[in-house]
Amino acid sequence: MRKLNIGLTEEQRRGVCELLNKDLADANLLLIKTKKYHWDVTGPEFRSLHQIWEEQYEILNQTIDSTAERVRALGNYPIGTAEGFLRYGSIKEQTEGVPTSYEMVSNLVDDHEQIIRNLREHIDQCADEFHDQGTADFLTGLMEGHEEMAWMLRSFIEGKAVEPDNQSPAGVKFPVGAAN
Repeated sequence: MRKLNIGLTEEQRRGVCELLNKDLADANLLLIKTKKYHWDVTGPEFRSLHQIWEEQYEILNQTIDSTAERVRALGNYPIGTAEGFLRYGSIKEQTEGVPTSYEMVSNLVDDHEQIIRNLREHIDQCADEFHDQGTADFLTGLMEGHEEMAWMLRSFIEGKAVEPDNQSPAGVKFPVGAAN
C-alpha cells in the first residue's frame, strides 16, 4: 500500500483506528441485539417496536459501513469477526431467555447510552491526543445518531407503566385520541 501523507503520523492513525474499531465492535453488537429483539418482540407493542427496530438496525448498518470505511481511509483494517466484536466491544450480549418488550427497550437504551459515553471519550481523544479533527467530527455525527435513537427508545417507555388490570396508572398522560 502506498504510504499515506495526510498530516497524521502512523502512530496517530493507529491510535485513532483502535478507537474506531472499538466503536465498530459496539455498533455490531448493538445491531445483533436490535435485530434479535426485532425478531423476538411480542405483545401489544409488537408492531411499533418491530418498526422502530427495523429503522434503527438500518441506521446501524450504515454506521457500521461508514466506520469500517473510515478505518480503511486511515490505512488500517476494521475488525470484522464476532470474536473481535466481543473482545473490543463494551456492549454485553443478551444470552439468557427472552426479555419483555419493556426490558428490551430498556436494554437498548442502556446500550446506546454506553456507546454515547464511549464516543464522547473517543471524540476528545481523537482531537486532543491524536490531532485528528476529521475523525472527531465523524464520531460526533455517530454520537448524535445514537443520541437520537436512545431518545426514541426512552420516549417509548418514559412515564409508561404496564398494569395487569388494564387500569391507567395514576399520573400517566396519554396523547390526545389515545385509548386509556
